[in-house]
Amino acid sequence: MLDYAGPAHFKPATRPRGVEEHPHRGFETVTISYQGSLDHRDSGGNAGTINPGDVQWMTAASGVVHEEMHGKEFTRKGGDFEMVQLWVNLPAAQKMSKPRYQGIVNAQIPRVELGNGAYARVIAGELKGIKGPATTFTRVNVFDVRLDPGGRGELSLPAGQNSAIVLLRGNVVVNGASALRGEAQIAPLSSLGESIELAAKEPSLLLVLSGEPINEPVASYGPFVMNTEAELRQAFEDYRAGRMGHV
Repeated sequence: MLDYAGPAHFKPATRPRGVEEHPHRGFETVTISYQGSLDHRDSGGNAGTINPGDVQWMTAASGVVHEEMHGKEFTRKGGDFEMVQLWVNLPAAQKMSKPRYQGIVNAQIPRVELGNGAYARVIAGELKGIKGPATTFTRVNVFDVRLDPGGRGELSLPAGQNSAIVLLRGNVVVNGASALRGEAQIAPLSSLGESIELAAKEPSLLLVLSGEPINEPVASYGPFVMNTEAELRQAFEDYRAGRMGHV
């Protein structure tokens, strides 16, 4: 799943907006900040602020309760807000493992030049021999790609993975043929692996994503992603009984 929040402008306020206490189990949330800030707290005692360029990689696994609210300074001053959240499924063997939190700041994310006026930040996986800082359970590539007007770049994705380009905003031609323009546009790619050529007609922001297929049954509802309906029922029961903790 991918949720694109923004770009949106928020006026100054006295109380932070956001998503109050809620649970997750069976997968990972990956939050990428482009504009604005977000305060995170969870039942594992983790807390931090996600600022522009930062990434939060939270492994819910056996169960986490957390909240995500606008940062205090952002709430007070207001401003533009833009973030992406990905849900990354976990294999059955890791769904009930111990939760984990990775707060990755902008300075930790390596930048790889893709061509003239084009570069990628390697959040997870590997690109042109450069590895991203995120620790993952399965092979996953998450590349935050930026192109200037007239910028051109090229990158390759491995065979055997589910892959896609997500244009968050801009106007990009893919492999000289397919055009993505506007906001929140997605283009699935071949699982055979391929070299991707990108050409931008205006400032463009996109994600290039790929992941190794898990090939297991999926049962999902609301904030839980499990393998069976019985596991989903157990997740709801555990949350209601307070077994996932509280913020």
